[in-house]
Amino acid sequence: MAFDLLEALLETEALRLPPAGEVFWYTSGTLGPYYINTENVYGGPEEAKDLLAFIDAENGAADFPFRLRERVEKQYAEDEIYRQVIDALVEQAKDSGAEFAAVSGGERRDWFFSLAVAERLQKPHLLIYKDLRKVLLDGEDLRAVDKNEVETLHVADLVTEASSYFRSWIPVVAGGGVRIAYAANVVDRGQGGIEALNTEGVAAGALLRVDEALFARLLDMGRIDREQFAVLVSYYRDPHAAMKNFLKEHPAFLRNALNGSDAKVVQRAELLVAENPYDLDAALWLG
Repeated sequence: MAFDLLEALLETEALRLPPAGEVFWYTSGTLGPYYINTENVYGGPEEAKDLLAFIDAENGAADFPFRLRERVEKQYAEDEIYRQVIDALVEQAKDSGAEFAAVSGGERRDWFFSLAVAERLQKPHLLIYKDLRKVLLDGEDLRAVDKNEVETLHVADLVTEASSYFRSWIPVVAGGGVRIAYAANVVDRGQGGIEALNTEGVAAGALLRVDEALFARLLDMGRIDREQFAVLVSYYRDPHAAMKNFLKEHPAFLRNALNGSDAKVVQRAELLVAENPYDLDAALWLG
């Protein structure tokens, strides 16, 4: 049976959908009808949290890249879903026809995928840290890099508007006059990132795109009902208008959040009221 990435995302909670009649609260005090945590294909939420904690705690250690590689290689050997995602990324890179001398990935979530891809392709791996430090892991050799001089395959967990690419990854890789030869992403959120990269001369692709066709599949699978499908499609077309309309049609949703027992939700609802990103009438939350 062919690997179904959508099924894998749902099984590992890398894609989460709210109950009917609800949406999720985002940290920004805005709303949305789904969560994507692509890193969860690394064995599920707990395994992903463990690796993130390891990265946060150990990334300053001299031998960190070796130990990180050891962890992802162990997971590749033991977890079928993770292995299939990595193999699909490898095939995507090969099918692109791009020529590159190394694989690059940025701290933190890119590293869930980029190191394992580099191992499969037998290429060195350029680790790019949040502070834009760079180290090249090549077999048993590890060296700091001042200006990168090798064209790379950049592997990322998720592309939204490609802001991380333009702010960090492209300038860092291009420091020595080279380029990202191809950008391989697990998920494209369908918010213009792939198109923006292509416009700037960076060939890019993704294993899965969040769009109306995907929502139709979720409906056919019985994962969502028609009302949820309509909300997802509306959000895809215009996130701001969709969530403003949702709040107007579900006036109790915001009031319940403000008066609820979940401190995190209360904080995010209060942020929405304070900043009012949807330009709502105060009567909506004052009742």
